[in-house]
Amino acid sequence: MAKKGKRLRSAAEGLDRNQHYDLADAVKMVKERATAKFDETVEMAVCLGVDPRHADQMVRGMIALPNGTGKTVRVAVFAKDAKAEEATGAGADLVGAEDLAEKIQKGEADFDRCIATPDMMPVVGRLGKILGPRGLMPNPKLGTVTPNVAEAVKAAKGGQIEFRVEKAGIIHAGIGKASFTEAQILENAQALVNALSKAKPSGAKGSYFLRATLSSSQGPGVKLNISNLVA
Repeated sequence: MAKKGKRLRSAAEGLDRNQHYDLADAVKMVKERATAKFDETVEMAVCLGVDPRHADQMVRGMIALPNGTGKTVRVAVFAKDAKAEEATGAGADLVGAEDLAEKIQKGEADFDRCIATPDMMPVVGRLGKILGPRGLMPNPKLGTVTPNVAEAVKAAKGGQIEFRVEKAGIIHAGIGKASFTEAQILENAQALVNALSKAKPSGAKGSYFLRATLSSSQGPGVKLNISNLVA
């Protein structure tokens, strides 16, 4: 623990915890401080002026990051016959119907995104207690319940991410890797902000964007200048 503390203290040097930085400056600082022995994920946290306990203030959606996430995404697809073939051809890692459901119930299936054709939802519905808590339940509003399984698989593999506001009104999202160029991280971050702007719910009152922070997996958080971020 002492070694980790020393590394974090070193990473925080030159960082004013009370200052709010422009996004471009923050990206540079986060990259410089991502010194772990693995390729750290660059994460963005945005606090919104919403109360997700109210249905008309929920913020949730999908966005295809222009430069991807840098992460290998495992995709499971519930489909039969021709649609199953389409999913396999698009690169899905797991494809099936009742057989796939059995694997999931036994804990034998590992994946990051779950997609289903509409006719498979009765089967998928029985997995709600397993998929729901993991945020993996297919949803037509997010494009994960769709007859266009090949398109959905390619989007998931290509860097599409889901964002969903948490109880405290905060959105957490991985927007790339420390190995990305500053321009790539900057573009991904701005794409997320734009998506959140478009997803502003009708029930949101007052200021919508309250605070935002950028960090790497094991690096210090860098506060962002909100007014410039959303300009």
